[in-house]
Amino acid sequence: MAYWLFKSEPDCFSYADLAANPDRTTGWDGVRNYQARNMIRDEIKVGDGVLYYHSNAAPPAIVGIAEVVREGHPDPTAFHPDADHFDPKSREDDPTWYQVSIRAVRAIEPHLTLPSLRAIPGLASMELLRKGSRLSIQPVSTVEWETIMSLAQFCNRS
Repeated sequence: MAYWLFKSEPDCFSYADLAANPDRTTGWDGVRNYQARNMIRDEIKVGDGVLYYHSNAAPPAIVGIAEVVREGHPDPTAFHPDADHFDPKSREDDPTWYQVSIRAVRAIEPHLTLPSLRAIPGLASMELLRKGSRLSIQPVSTVEWETIMSLAQFCNRS
């Protein structure tokens, strides 16, 4: 089992949007970065844990927990000219872009804000906290996941 952090802007697709979907599940489409695509296609597996992160929020924060329910498969939005993420170079018989499907597990309240995460010594090497880190999908170590799960349990008890 591996762990990941997926970034989404809350006004584009929030954790609440994920939770409101049928079966609390969606395909994580629209990734158009080759490094992130490779993780989706080659590394992310069913059962992996996902930290759902709201970027471009005030403040940015981890807002929920999800799980991968379908491994990498071609992103259908790449093939449809009317889709927001259409790519005319991607073909169904030779796809360029992939997605995984994730399901909401539970929200984290209060949210684990970026400033609060920076204050936790055990998270100092987390990819999210590295200067210049911009990938929309990032690996999370087991120690980082366990630290955040401990914080999330504490938060949801309040």
